[in-house]
Amino acid sequence: MPILQVRDVPEDLYETLSRVAREDNRSISQETIVLLRTALNLKQERVLRRKVVMENMEEVDIDSSDWPDPVDLIREDRDR
Repeated sequence: MPILQVRDVPEDLYETLSRVAREDNRSISQETIVLLRTALNLKQERVLRRKVVMENMEEVDIDSSDWPDPVDLIREDRDR
């Protein structure tokens, strides 16, 4: 199994990781693996959700010609 070594971990982050690992009855290494898996899965899920949203947006035919120009809206807001 590969080995991952992380250097220069901020003290407060290490203490939090250590506390969470202790609360979950895991070693720091085990807790780190769980947290990395969770974070990577969440990122993949977000990417997939964005992809689905973009695909759905392409299917919807929206006439944007009636929409106000964003530049005009920003100028109007700044002038307030």
